Amino acid sequence: MSVTPYPVGLEVRNEKLPLKAPFRISGYTFHDSPVTLVILRDGALEGRGEASGVYYLNDTPEKMLATIEANREAIESGLTREELRRVLPPGGARNALDCALWELESRRAGVPVWRLAGIETPRPLLTTFTVSANEPDAMAEGAKAYTQARAIKLKLTGETEVDIERVRAVRTARPDVWLGVDANQGYVPATLERLLPALVEAHVSLLEQPCARGHESDLDGIDHAIPIAADESVQGLDEVDALAGRFDVVNIKLDKCGGLTEGLLIGERARALGMKVMVGNMIGTSLAMAPAFVLGQQCDVVDLDGPIFLVQDRSPGVTYEEGVVRCGDDVWGFAPARPA
Repeated sequence: MSVTPYPVGLEVRNEKLPLKAPFRISGYTFHDSPVTLVILRDGALEGRGEASGVYYLNDTPEKMLATIEANREAIESGLTREELRRVLPPGGARNALDCALWELESRRAGVPVWRLAGIETPRPLLTTFTVSANEPDAMAEGAKAYTQARAIKLKLTGETEVDIERVRAVRTARPDVWLGVDANQGYVPATLERLLPALVEAHVSLLEQPCARGHESDLDGIDHAIPIAADESVQGLDEVDALAGRFDVVNIKLDKCGGLTEGLLIGERARALGMKVMVGNMIGTSLAMAPAFVLGQQCDVVDLDGPIFLVQDRSPGVTYEEGVVRCGDDVWGFAPARPA
């Protein structure tokens, strides 16, 4: 059990992170990435957490900041991570606080977070690199620009014929890579049945969230020739059991589930139910990727490319080389204490 002696000082603020270019998915186009930053201080020791929230649930940084401020007294009195799960629901506010508590614990204990999480030795992780939805030729060029990538994920929009051309164009441009697609809830059974043969033909290895959250029954009777991953369909631990039989993979995002603590529990439960586990991310800095990197040590698929879309990342940050992401203990989770 985590223990957080009190008093703990709380600093919380919102930041807007500019993107290098607009990022388009089904139903949304993003021009920047607003985030909430939490810093918890115990004397000279501090723990940090960054969260983007869950845009499709209207979990905005403004609401996250208000939620944290509304619970300031309880937080500063010394909530443990287990108590935090009871006080706040899944979402960005709990994620930022949970990750800050993990880092504060690691600095108090003098050991890295990955060791506190029961991981023997962290390894570099093969990660997907995401191509934003665009015209097929533009997406093919984007895939070719990821010269180091060994795994690529395409954002689709639910426009079936155009999506098919997008997939074909990228596969032609990059015949060498593992390829996944993310439909972001853009499909219904009739259109999905038209899409699937093209995905099989293009040797796509993963189809992420084809149907809308709340319409998971649309997958009943659908051929799983390609593994299907749940993303928007799973927010917290209490939703995992309902996925079995309809999904093959569970995509855990710390912003959805409310932090590394719950993310580890979701991964354990999904594996017990016979599903594989994926770790994903909202667009954010390395401070958001680092806790997910710890979870990624136990995952089958890793999608941690958020910082590459930003004009500027935090320093020190995660690094990308030869298709893998690396995260040192100086990024998050254990480092010499800085003056308060």
